[in-house]
Amino acid sequence: MNRQRLFWGACAGMFVFGIVLAILGALFGLPEMRGRLGVNLAQQGDIFSMLFFGVFLSTIIVGPLIDSFGNKLVLMVSAAFVAFALAVLAFAHSFSAALIAAATLGFGGGGLNTSANALVADLYPQNRGSMLNVLGIFFGFGALFIPLLAASITGMMSIPQLLLIAATLAAVCAVAYLLMAFPPPREAVGFSFLASIKAVRIPGVLLFGVILFFQSGNESTIGGWTSTYVVSIGAQPTTATWILAFYWAAMMLGRFVSAKLLQYVTKARLILASGIGSAIGCTVMLASHEIAVIAAGVIIIGLSFAAIYPTTLAIAADRYEHLAGTIFGLLFAMGLIGGMLFPWIVGQLAQRQHSVRPGMLVPLIGGLAIAIVAAIVGRRR
Repeated sequence: MNRQRLFWGACAGMFVFGIVLAILGALFGLPEMRGRLGVNLAQQGDIFSMLFFGVFLSTIIVGPLIDSFGNKLVLMVSAAFVAFALAVLAFAHSFSAALIAAATLGFGGGGLNTSANALVADLYPQNRGSMLNVLGIFFGFGALFIPLLAASITGMMSIPQLLLIAATLAAVCAVAYLLMAFPPPREAVGFSFLASIKAVRIPGVLLFGVILFFQSGNESTIGGWTSTYVVSIGAQPTTATWILAFYWAAMMLGRFVSAKLLQYVTKARLILASGIGSAIGCTVMLASHEIAVIAAGVIIIGLSFAAIYPTTLAIAADRYEHLAGTIFGLLFAMGLIGGMLFPWIVGQLAQRQHSVRPGMLVPLIGGLAIAIVAAIVGRRR
C-alpha cells in the first residue's frame, strides 16, 4: 500500500462528492434545465429532496460495509453509482427519470463521503484532525468546480455534455479504486444494515452527533439563504453571489489554518472556539445593513465553520477507532437531518414574518449550541 496515493484517492472522492452536492443547483440555475425535464419549481424541490434522501440512506448503510469489507469496495461502487447517475441525468427528459437519477447520485455521493473520511482517519491515526481538515478542502474544490465550469462554458457546451464530463471524472475514480491496494477492514464485525443506528447506544456518540446536527444545519442554512438575505436588504444579486463566494472561500482557507492550529490546541477546544466564532459572525452579519459589514460577518462564519465538521470526525475516530466506518455513518446521518431541517425552519420563519432576518437567527443559535456541546466533550474522557 502507498499511504500518500490512498490519501489522494480519498481527496478525489471528496472532490466528486462536492460535485454531487453542487451540480443540481448549478444546472437548475440554467433556464433550459427545467424545460428539458418538464418540471416546475415544486418538482425541482422534489428532485433536490431525493438527492439528500439518497445521501442519508447511504450514510446509514455504508458505515457497517466499511467496517466489514473495507473502503475499497465502498469507494469503487459509490464512484460507479455517481458516474451511472450522472450519465442517466444527461439523457433524462422526464421528472421520474430525474428523480431516480438524483436518488442514485445521492446514494453514491454519500458512500464517497463516508468512506473517504473513514479512510483518512484510518491512514493517519496520529494526525487525524489536521488530515481530515485538509481532506475537507477538496469538497470545496468539487463544489466550486461545476458552478464555475457551468458559468464559463454557457453557450459553448450543452447540459448533457457538462453532465458527461462530471460522469467521466467519477468513472475514472471508480477505475482507480479498482486498481489501488487498500488496507483490510479493521474489525470484521459482520455486516448489518442497522449497525449504524445501533451505534447510538455507544456512550458519547450522541454528543458528536449533536454537534454535526447543528453544524450541518448551520452550513446548509448559510449556504442556501445568505444570498436571499443579502438581496432582501437591498443589495444587487451579483453582490449577493460574491458574498456567498466569500463564504466558501473563507471555509476552504479556514481548513488550511485549522490543520496548522491543531498542532497547538486540542481538537475539542478548536471546536469550542469555532462554535463561538460562528455565533459572533452571525451576530455581525445581522447587526448591520451595510454590505461591507455583512460580508465581514459571512467571512467570519466561513472561517469558523471550517474546522467543526472534520475535527469532530477526528475526535470520534480517536475514541471509536475500531468502528470508525459505522460511527461515521451514524454521525453523517444525524448531520443530514439537521442539514434538511434548518433551511426549512428558516423558510417557515421568513414566510410568517415576511422577512428573512428572523430566520437567520437559527445558525446563531446553532453556533452557541455547538460551543456548549464541545465544552461537554472536552470535559469527558
